[in-house]
Amino acid sequence: MHLLLRKTILFSFSVLLLSNFACAQETWEERSAKRFKPLSQQDERFITKAQPTEASAQPLKERRILVFYRSEGFIHTSIPWGNFALQKMAEKSRAFAVVLSDDYSVFNADNLKQYDAILFNNSAELKFPKESQRQAIMDFINGGKGVVGIHGATDNFYNWETGVSMMGGQFCGHPWTAGGTWAFKLDDPSHPVNGVFRERGFWHKDEIYQYCPNTYQGEENLRILVSLDMTKEKVSELLTSPKHEKHNKKFGPGPREVPVSWIRSHGNGRLFSTNFGHSEATYTKPVMMKHLLDGIQYALGDLEADDTPSAKIDKPNPALAPNL
Repeated sequence: MHLLLRKTILFSFSVLLLSNFACAQETWEERSAKRFKPLSQQDERFITKAQPTEASAQPLKERRILVFYRSEGFIHTSIPWGNFALQKMAEKSRAFAVVLSDDYSVFNADNLKQYDAILFNNSAELKFPKESQRQAIMDFINGGKGVVGIHGATDNFYNWETGVSMMGGQFCGHPWTAGGTWAFKLDDPSHPVNGVFRERGFWHKDEIYQYCPNTYQGEENLRILVSLDMTKEKVSELLTSPKHEKHNKKFGPGPREVPVSWIRSHGNGRLFSTNFGHSEATYTKPVMMKHLLDGIQYALGDLEADDTPSAKIDKPNPALAPNL
């Protein structure tokens, strides 16, 4: 009986290993085909309606953005929503044109010359096959162009410290899960990229990351625009939740700031990163889409905005979320 049980366990374990190996061998195309669902006509109508009809700043020239949406890690089902939203945003605002790609070959110096910004749409755990591709991205932003990151873009570059530094931080858990509605404060209420919020904090349903202390670039390097409103118990209580102890223990006891949207200069170029965008519904919210557009326009160099790091300015009083 014991011998039979051991054989059964060994067989089950072997099947599990083979199953995991098979999953690991699946291509990006196979994995994404399983995860992505076609947008319905109703989905498309809601997304289209949410896009801004005009830009906050007149483009200095015709702009082109490379939207890269491949993911080697967790595949967000909102990626097609984000791609469609960006296409409609470009069409309605006339602030830029969009080219979509999930092929690493686009990252070469000659090809990138035709673009004004690279946007990573939830593209997590990217593994560039060639060092020259990483260098092409750094030359791109340092040479005066823009990089934009949506949500999973900071769950990225685990073997590329320079890329992590550029983005401003790296994923370190998400106690604030997609099923919750969270409070957000404006750290810089009158900043142009925060213009759509009208100097008022807000509540929004989405998944929000925290950033590992050893990778987060902090207020010394980033202009923090939006962060979680820790004055609201629903938000702050998760800092001590046993459920999230694995990630929270990396930060130590006591209160802390959790940034959500920021900008920075990098070389002669600019970066805008926002953690909004895990949820499909985010792409149907006009306020969220205007915030994204303004961040993109900053990264393109069309929207003038002060990117002096937060630690180097006289900080304004934050605009807290209302009490519910």
